[in-house]
Amino acid sequence: MAAIQTPRKQQSRLRAGATLMAVAGLGFVGYAVIFFVLNFTDAFLELGIGPDQVDKGKDEIEAFSPQLYHYISHLHIAVSGFIAAAGLAVAALSWYGVRRGERWAFGTAIVVPVVGLGVALPAHYPWGLATLGHLGLIYLAVLIFLVGVVLAFTAMRTPAKA
Repeated sequence: MAAIQTPRKQQSRLRAGATLMAVAGLGFVGYAVIFFVLNFTDAFLELGIGPDQVDKGKDEIEAFSPQLYHYISHLHIAVSGFIAAAGLAVAALSWYGVRRGERWAFGTAIVVPVVGLGVALPAHYPWGLATLGHLGLIYLAVLIFLVGVVLAFTAMRTPAKA
């Protein structure tokens, strides 16, 4: 479907919503960069994960099994790449599509983080990995994203009168 035409008073709400959605997407990219960088530091484990969650550090893991250490490192790198890719997709869809009132871009910009977070977040809770230090930045980005979604949706829900 083509872009909807929004009345002027709704255009500012649409642009504000799209901007917040894009900022949240860039927040996901920022989180991915932190995730990636920590893999190559002595911290090794993800942001907000410490001895209360994982009782072994980088050196102990590597001493126990160099192959396991490399496997965990490769997962950190891969996951950070997918988080960054999802964030870039959300930011681009929001900035270039949602701002123009493109409903397909709006829907896709919503589906991307819902699928990613819907798969990733539940696994954090059973093992006590859902610390505020670990997921706090993601929760903040999601909150910003949701405010943007509501603003954009309210601007897009009523087509312009002919």
